[in-house]
This record gives sequence, structure tokens and C-alpha cells, in this order.
Amino acid sequence: MKRSGILKRWEFLKKFNWNRLDFKNFKIRKVSQKKVLWVIAGIAICVLIYAFAVVPLFEAAKKAEEEIALKKKTIAKYRDYLQNRKAVEEDLERTLKQYEEVREKLLPGETPQIGAASLQEIVKGLSEKNSIAIRSFRMLEPKEGDSYRKISIQVDFNPINSMLNLGRFIYDIEHHQKGLMISEMDLLVFNIRMPNNIQGSMVISGLMKSVKSKEKGRQG
Repeated sequence: MKRSGILKRWEFLKKFNWNRLDFKNFKIRKVSQKKVLWVIAGIAICVLIYAFAVVPLFEAAKKAEEEIALKKKTIAKYRDYLQNRKAVEEDLERTLKQYEEVREKLLPGETPQIGAASLQEIVKGLSEKNSIAIRSFRMLEPKEGDSYRKISIQVDFNPINSMLNLGRFIYDIEHHQKGLMISEMDLLVFNIRMPNNIQGSMVISGLMKSVKSKEKGRQG
């Protein structure tokens, strides 16, 4: 239907008498060389204006839009930070507090020997406090972990004549601020009915900062 409608619109061309047109009377004007040069010069000027004015203007506008978008993004991030600043500061304070609590429970020193010596002094002080006679100390092989190094010493006792003193000694070790633990305990009771003569040994352990953890801290 559309095609037939278009053809009807142009039917007047068939009825037009094209022989009436006298193409011989049409004159073609000669264009002078000077005008041609002016036209070429005009085109060249338009091209130069487009290349050196319009294109840089569009590029500058595009760059400005990108910078504005980047600044808006930065401002949005800063606004989010300000809104969450209190929560971030509370988390940071909580993390630092936990770190300090953990650090306080570690044995001092840079080497296992220094850590073991510190552990021995702590155990010696607790044994004197609870009237426990220690026969000998022996440092065991340290165990390395990703974050901590486990330091252990074996403690051999002279015969203990008070179960109460031994219980207090064990309690003081397990509740010490350095986070000490009893890894092994081997006690010999000569008379079960009257446990007033106890002899044996314990393996007491503590933690100190690992070499791997220190290397990671230096790399970070």
C-alpha cells in the first residue's frame, strides 16, 4: 500500500513535457582561478580550525569530565570514611588493645635461650612462693609456629610433703600473666592414703614471638 501511494505522488512527472526545456540556452559559467584558490584556502582554514581548535576543545572537555568523575568518586569515599570514622576508630582501638594483651602474655627476648631463662626465673619464683623445692631445670627443644614459638622447660622436684602447696603452685603457673601452661606432668605418690610425699616432674611451656612473624613484619 505504501509503495503504490508513493508512485501516485510522482505520476505528474510522466505528464510533464520534457521537450519544452531548451538545454541549449543553459550557460556554464567559467570559474576563475582566483576563486578556486579562495575556495581551497577556505577549506584549508576550516580543516585547521577543526584540527587545532575544535578537536582539542572536545578532548579537554572529555578530560575535564573524567577528572570531575574521579573527584566525585574520591569525595564519596571520603564521605563514607567520615560517616564510618567512629566505627573504624573503635575497631582499631579494640585491635590494638587485643595486640597489647597478647604481647603481655609472651615471654621476653629475641632467642629461645633468653625466653627459656625468663621462663625458668618465673617458675623458680613461683616454687619459692609455694615452698616447692626444685632439683633441676632442663630446656627442651623449642617448637616454631607461624606466629609464635613455644618454649618449654622440664622441672624435676624434690619430694613434696604438702599437696596443698603443690596445688597452689600448679594454679599459679596456669593463671600467670605470661600465659604459662603445663604441657606434661609426671607425679609419683608413695602412699595414696597419705599423699604427703610426692615426687616427680613437669614440662612447663610459654610462648614468645616467632622468627617467621618477625620476618613478615620486616617485609611488611
